[in-house]
Amino acid sequence: MFEKITPEKAGIRSQDVLGFVRFLERNGVVMHNLLLMKGEEIFGEFRWKPFGTDDVHRMYSQTKSFVAIAIGLLEAEGKISINDPIVKYFPERIDTELPEALKKQTIRNMLTMETTVQPLGRWFTSGDPDRVHYYLNGNGQRGMPGGRIFQYDSAGSQTLGVLVEKLTGMRLLDYLKKKLFDRIGTFRNAEILKTPNGESWGDSAMVCTTRDIASFARLLMNGGRWKGEQLIPEQYVRDATSPQVDNCSNGFITCRSVGYGYQIWMLDNGFWFSGMGGQSTYCIPEKDLICICTGDNQGQESNIDLFVAGMNEFLVDRMGGEPLPENEAAHRALLEETDKLKLFSIPGRADSPFRSVIDGRYYRCGDNSMGIRRFALRFSPDGQSGEFYWENAQGEKTLPFTIGDNVLCRFPQLGYSDEAGGVRTTNGFMYRCAVSAAWKEERKFGIKVQIIDRYFGNMYAVFSFGEDGRNVTLVMEKTAEDFLDEYRGMADANRE
Repeated sequence: MFEKITPEKAGIRSQDVLGFVRFLERNGVVMHNLLLMKGEEIFGEFRWKPFGTDDVHRMYSQTKSFVAIAIGLLEAEGKISINDPIVKYFPERIDTELPEALKKQTIRNMLTMETTVQPLGRWFTSGDPDRVHYYLNGNGQRGMPGGRIFQYDSAGSQTLGVLVEKLTGMRLLDYLKKKLFDRIGTFRNAEILKTPNGESWGDSAMVCTTRDIASFARLLMNGGRWKGEQLIPEQYVRDATSPQVDNCSNGFITCRSVGYGYQIWMLDNGFWFSGMGGQSTYCIPEKDLICICTGDNQGQESNIDLFVAGMNEFLVDRMGGEPLPENEAAHRALLEETDKLKLFSIPGRADSPFRSVIDGRYYRCGDNSMGIRRFALRFSPDGQSGEFYWENAQGEKTLPFTIGDNVLCRFPQLGYSDEAGGVRTTNGFMYRCAVSAAWKEERKFGIKVQIIDRYFGNMYAVFSFGEDGRNVTLVMEKTAEDFLDEYRGMADANRE
């Protein structure tokens, strides 16, 4: 539905687009996809293999922006007022005396994240499968609603999504399709994952393509109009995409501190939808520019600031209002170089003379929080690939790796969530992952695991061997929402 054009036709040089991609690569921003659009025309669409431009992708908290628009549609139908208190709609889920502040908390307070409920922590381990019930019952209060204090409230966003489902009798995505996306012709293969009680996971789990998100962004950039038809009330869109509350918490200027609308973040020059790890959609009205990226930068959130800095330097500041003369050679160079893009792999040495000392040797672990009993590193004859073998409570595990590149496989831990967050699987399901490795020093070996399924996360394991290879310290760090918990900690081990 979107035509593809050259960067020059969009008013920017192909060299500058390539410069932006190189900037991201040089600074270690972990990318999966990048889509650049001016008006309704795409002037850049790039993928980092193994990702494809048509693949669906978990968008995490960008989902909140969809919930906010669904709330606006409910109000337009007369089903709610955003000035209504939220407790009005969930009497059946309240079984305790509520604080006065929570009784007065409005839907608008929740859209702008000026709420009274304290952050609830990891709902995955709360023991309550009903997140709305958990949110509304006895979880503390901070102050009066509407006190103009911003505090990120993911559970509040989830509650708004459930409100949409309750009042429409439809799944959140089905309602949005009926009202918006079926008319536009997008989100055909999209889904929203579920919470343990079967409701849509409305604060975190939209799964769709970058082109799907592009249509949503374009709709809001157009003030809620599509092909001349007003699908969302224009004033609501204007309010949603304008600063409603100051959200600067520490006095520093970042891309997350210049204001917040209705579940939509502000930029100095526009607005954006933001999801964990770098799922981001940037809308720059003055340039009619939409920039969409997916990736996994969990654990390195400063990469999001790097992305915005690079976008401003290479795209926003250099884009003009009129087309430029075509540059066939520069455009060809852009396409040729970006066609070689691959998912991040850890840097380091390709080999070490120490490899022969530890290759295939088994190490017995002392007590450790990870529950790993013994392990070994096994290398191919040329040392450029191999496997990590270990034993834990689930039994024997093996994970292949490639030096300086990624090997695609399944991460062998069982029981992680699939269609419903917080619900452990029992059918042998395992996450897809990409695994790379490198020698960090002569006696230090690292393995990077990137989970690339409907859930994203990463884990880094580093093996630091003694001089004779008879002992080793294994350190594992993970960044993932509700999995890989078994792979965080330290273990000392001795050769068997």
